[in-house]
Amino acid sequence: ENFVVIGSKNNLAQEYNIPILKPQIKANTTLSNAIAFSRSNEKTTKGITVLDFDDTLATTKSLVKYTAPNGETGTLNAEQYASTYQDLAEQGYKFDFSEFNKVVDAKLAPLFEKALKLQKKFGAENMFVLTARPPEAQKAIFDYLKANGLNIPLKNITGLGNSTAEAKALWIADKVGEGYNDFYFAD
Repeated sequence: ENFVVIGSKNNLAQEYNIPILKPQIKANTTLSNAIAFSRSNEKTTKGITVLDFDDTLATTKSLVKYTAPNGETGTLNAEQYASTYQDLAEQGYKFDFSEFNKVVDAKLAPLFEKALKLQKKFGAENMFVLTARPPEAQKAIFDYLKANGLNIPLKNITGLGNSTAEAKALWIADKVGEGYNDFYFAD
């Protein structure tokens, strides 16, 4: 059984040999900061645009490779992966995202034209790409967007390497904790 111990209780955790789950502590801290900011008297509007990459800004031919528990291999496109990964992972499937480090045969997705207009709304410095792709895809995404006229700073492209809604929600909550309070989000 795992326990989460926060704050000054860490010494007790060490004394009683209770494991501290660092990802859970980070999530708790992120949520605490977001709640604290949302309850503050800060009235200044700070806007942010957050867009997914796949099927929001671009459609690509990047595939996720998988190996089934029985050794069978295959591939899934982004849509197939998004709709089945939880079930497959629970069954023991292993995934290889190496193709998602690149932008393969990309075409502009429906929201791209709107994104060009949105970069003027809060400014390019407050526009972010938040993707389940691995962090290694950052530069390839940056190059693709820039070549098509979307000038988001490289540091504003975040590859979570995680497809869960919780991962994106925690990232958004972290931005609330940074003072953002007017969101445009598309995924």
